[in-house]
Amino acid sequence: MSGPDPAIAAVRTAVRDFLAVSGKPDELCVAVSGGADSLALTEAAAFTGARAGLKVRALVVDHGLQDGSAETAARAASTARELGAETAEVLKVRVEGAGGPEAAARRARYGALRSALKDGHGLVLLGHTLDDQAETVLLGLGRGSGPRSLAGMRPHDPPWGRPLLGVTRATTRQACRALGVDPWQDPHNEDPRFTRVRLRTEVLPLLEEVLSGGVAASLARTAAQLREDTEALDTLAGEVHLRAFTGEGLDVAVLATEPPALRRRVLRRWLLDSGVRELTDAHLRSVDALVGNWRGQGGVWLPGDLVAARAHGRLSLETPQSTT
Repeated sequence: MSGPDPAIAAVRTAVRDFLAVSGKPDELCVAVSGGADSLALTEAAAFTGARAGLKVRALVVDHGLQDGSAETAARAASTARELGAETAEVLKVRVEGAGGPEAAARRARYGALRSALKDGHGLVLLGHTLDDQAETVLLGLGRGSGPRSLAGMRPHDPPWGRPLLGVTRATTRQACRALGVDPWQDPHNEDPRFTRVRLRTEVLPLLEEVLSGGVAASLARTAAQLREDTEALDTLAGEVHLRAFTGEGLDVAVLATEPPALRRRVLRRWLLDSGVRELTDAHLRSVDALVGNWRGQGGVWLPGDLVAARAHGRLSLETPQSTT
């Protein structure tokens, strides 16, 4: 008796290996778009979950951005149940806010998925593949976003799980063919107005041609290596943060002895924990200059109407009113 199609087996193995490392969640959900990646993931999660005593719940987000989106979402939910999900529900969202349609849709989608978790616990599996990881690395490289962005998406970033970061998009499509499933083709995935679409359809194929193939896998491998380095530096930065934090700010004397790369990680954590949002590299380097290039300069204005200032050997965050 022959086993499953190799593509089906590859996706199932990826999910099994992921759950073996991440641990058994209180609840296992799969975000389902109706595309090949999420449908192949749903089948693999249901197959693997059944053997681990886990029931799979499919979550379909209807963004309402296209005609017939409700019917598309209902079909995705029905297919997810056919593939083994115990339940499948449609979450309708409103896409609005700053940052363009892609960013607004992403915020709405992740917000709905997080809210759907019972008591805020559990794990939501996302169908991001090796190809998605390669595109993410290229986006970060093009924007000069630094090593944290080049490290790409984390496989396990609770409540999110990405078991397929080592599986190609071609494999999930083949898995769907072997399963007899006809995935939904999102027209947005072919729209050249979106940067990621042009990376997928123009830039990556050209790189594959010029560099004789294997580019997507190499980019994903680079992301994994950078992620390991970043996590190690973040651990070291956490130890420095414990020594530098005074309850009212950061002790400059402790920070001044550390390498700039480590110091900026401490500052980043402190600023984010203190409520600074939309923190850029320019903001971070300006605050770091209060330690590494101190000339008696004034404070640094930050998003959220806050000012980072140095006084009496300590960095602190103040409101503009308190600095006048």
